[in-house]
Amino acid sequence: MNVVITGSTRGLGFGLARRFLDKGCNVVVNGTGMDGVDRALAQLSAFAGRVHGVVAEVSSEAEVERLHREAVARFGPVDIWVNNAGIGQPLVKAWEVPADRLERVAAVNLMGVVHGTVVPFRAMKERRSGKIFTMEGHGSNGGILDGMAMYGTTKCAATYFTKAFAHEARGSGVSVGRLLPGMVVTDMLMETVSGNDPENAKRRRIYNLLADDIATVSAFLVDGILASRGPSPRIEWLTRRKAMFRMLFGAFRKRDFFAMP
Repeated sequence: MNVVITGSTRGLGFGLARRFLDKGCNVVVNGTGMDGVDRALAQLSAFAGRVHGVVAEVSSEAEVERLHREAVARFGPVDIWVNNAGIGQPLVKAWEVPADRLERVAAVNLMGVVHGTVVPFRAMKERRSGKIFTMEGHGSNGGILDGMAMYGTTKCAATYFTKAFAHEARGSGVSVGRLLPGMVVTDMLMETVSGNDPENAKRRRIYNLLADDIATVSAFLVDGILASRGPSPRIEWLTRRKAMFRMLFGAFRKRDFFAMP
């Protein structure tokens, strides 16, 4: 299997790359800077020959097309494409976010998904096979959290686009699905609790109850992707039932992701 993962030089994307490599797949990692790509490749050096890095900006259709071309040139037709790239916003009210940052969040989180779905789909439908997955996040289900208005808006829109695209692509032989990772301890999550006020303390308690480490979630998502069937699979780690169980019995989960070393 040949796999492309956008935004995969660190965090959950990097975790997915490592898990796919562990499973014997060829993987193209992607980031917006050469330093990040080189660092990721160095960390994956044990898989030399099966991993390749490409610097590309997902908000640009031309660069996503180049990413796809380089992946095909290196490993052959892409079997699995994961739209993981995304950026957050300052944890402030929407009117306090600079306009250029609002536009950047929209460009990466929404147009990155659009380009990252359309571009690989064009090639996959010719072969009548392939899988495209988009990573969901806060806002995908319409939930509201102060300080996350723009980020949540893009995730909600990206989910709608993915569902609508899957409907339009029915009968093509290509799966267009969604990944629901729940709460994962990444740099982006840690930034949402970077303070000592009561609200951040509350978030830390919730995250300790519901969040999971990158390796755990990556393994579940990758195994689900490889086993998935059907035109619009939905792979969910933190189900409502699991979340309720953790809230009820959280006292027995002695974990603190935020403890000082």
